[in-house]
Amino acid sequence: MVTDQLERLNRLPLRTNLRGLRPYGAPQLDVPILLNVNENTHGVPDDVRAAITEAVSAAAAGLNRYPDREFTELREALAEYLGHGLGAENIWAANGSNEVLQQILQAFGGPGRTALSFPPTYSMYPLLASGTDTEYIVGTRADDYGLSAESAARQVRELQPNIVFLCSPNNPTGTGLGPDVVEAVYEAGEASQTIVIVDEAYHEFAHDGTPSALALLPGRERLIISRTMSKAFALAGARLGYMAAAPEVADALRLVRLPYHLSAITQATALAALRHRVALMADVADIKRQRDRIVSELTRLGLKPAASDSNYVFFGGLENPHEVWQRLLDAGVLIRDVGIPGHLRVTAGTETETTAFLETLERILNSHARPRA
Repeated sequence: MVTDQLERLNRLPLRTNLRGLRPYGAPQLDVPILLNVNENTHGVPDDVRAAITEAVSAAAAGLNRYPDREFTELREALAEYLGHGLGAENIWAANGSNEVLQQILQAFGGPGRTALSFPPTYSMYPLLASGTDTEYIVGTRADDYGLSAESAARQVRELQPNIVFLCSPNNPTGTGLGPDVVEAVYEAGEASQTIVIVDEAYHEFAHDGTPSALALLPGRERLIISRTMSKAFALAGARLGYMAAAPEVADALRLVRLPYHLSAITQATALAALRHRVALMADVADIKRQRDRIVSELTRLGLKPAASDSNYVFFGGLENPHEVWQRLLDAGVLIRDVGIPGHLRVTAGTETETTAFLETLERILNSHARPRA
């Protein structure tokens, strides 16, 4: 059936660069424990949910009118949340950080232009590039999936991309990038006037003291920091992503955004969550504890988890990762097979969910799916 569907699709007059592509998406299966798409597994606390409900109800009274197309109050609130001396003029938002990234590519990419990233990394980058007819360039990482300032800068100087994606913490590995990498890439892109995007979707889960690239914004008009409320704020279903950059970058995105692209309901939801972020960040602290617990337990089991600054753990040392993934699924635990040999990725769940994952995995490993020596 899938083959027939693809054949019918390819009979349409698609753009050449879209032929043969498959849409992004992880398995959506009905199982008791979902630890595969890096959602905030703790949900929205009751008091925050009540505040969102009240705010949305108030917004519903005016749904016959278009929303504030500049979402001024929300940009002010996001700037206050980020700090670093930012103002509303530095902020832009859209329906999830993917739409923000798409708008950046619409403004600065396109036919005859290129975008570089360093796989394994977020799998939406090449899809966003193809959707905007931007040529996607595959950079390289070290054997341990690390990315040094020297290597990244050298590749930017050689390839001279129009856009660079730096994912920090990186998805799927969970590892963060130091400010030296961002600085080196930015400087290397001076001659080609490269737009440098630092995707910090998971920054709130980083270990204490981990710096954000937001501190590097002053004086760097080609630097963009992308964030989301899907993860730490437990609003994956609300679709609110945003970016911080020089005011002229936000002006550039105004040229490509659809009119009134951010609904009044979305704006009200995000504002209510920002006003109650203390309660939401308490759940972030617990998620970080569960993540660190996973790293510790996987190490005990003889596996090789990567150091994680995110709400998920990338781990290797498996002879047959897809078999392990399937046996976990059969037991009601869904994690992510990211297609990297010997590796899987798991989202940090609640304490109960994390315990179920760890105990089930240990039973699997103690049967016949042993980790590599």
